[in-house]
Amino acid sequence: MSTQKSRVWFITGASTGLGRSLAEAVLAKGDKVVATARKEETVADLEKKYPGHAKAVRLDVTDLAQVKASVQAAVDAFGRIDVVVNNAGYGLVGTVEEVSDAQIRHQFETNLFGLLNVTREVLPRLREQKSGHILNITSMGGQVSFPGFGMYHGTKYAVEGISESLAQEVAGLGIKVTIVEPGGFKTDFGTRSLVRGERIAAYQPVYDALVQAFSSAVFGDPARAAQGIIKAVEADAPPLRLALGADALQGIRAKFESELEEYKRWEPVSVDMAFDDPAEGVLDIKTLLG
Repeated sequence: MSTQKSRVWFITGASTGLGRSLAEAVLAKGDKVVATARKEETVADLEKKYPGHAKAVRLDVTDLAQVKASVQAAVDAFGRIDVVVNNAGYGLVGTVEEVSDAQIRHQFETNLFGLLNVTREVLPRLREQKSGHILNITSMGGQVSFPGFGMYHGTKYAVEGISESLAQEVAGLGIKVTIVEPGGFKTDFGTRSLVRGERIAAYQPVYDALVQAFSSAVFGDPARAAQGIIKAVEADAPPLRLALGADALQGIRAKFESELEEYKRWEPVSVDMAFDDPAEGVLDIKTLLG
């Protein structure tokens, strides 16, 4: 484990759920936290409880001006940022046909572009420090898709792919990246934070099947999820991906096994794609990458 004594954490979406649990756990262990939320008053109690260690900051991740101001506020308060937790986001339930254009765009603006706004703003500072750890909170839904959540999955799959590239890009700069994939936890994700599309009767069987599938779901404890994230940050070699919850690990493993089996079944078709003349298939990498 790392011997570093104290870190400065920048956590988006820290008012409730996993973000709140993580902020509380980090502060309890003596680290410093910049707790951000769209309504600053929802995290102001942390600053009162942990004076000198917690900083409450207003942040709507879709507002570039607020992103810049919040990062600067973090640096002004504590001099640096060591861990960035991109946790802000919400769920949108509705089939591809049911959700509106406005709902789709707002889902991507928050879950994907908001995350990119924060990440791109902090990267120059982390590069200058030659250290830092970015944690992008996706979901088991960044690896496994369910009907009725296509737009939500789209944002999380995008974050997974971008994060994987980012991890390779910054590996030589002293910056680490971890994709956190929670399963079901007892938060307000499925209640207050969930947005719903307008229902079309033809898709009712989809929702009936979802209700049946998840009727016996057992939710995890956000406090334990927070401790799992802290362990990953404190590790000398943190994982690129961290599944949180037995349901997440089981679901992701089953998805990969099913996909691999299908790839194997169609392997003869997949590999029979080369030109008869090998020279036709030569790629000039230098030209491609400029």
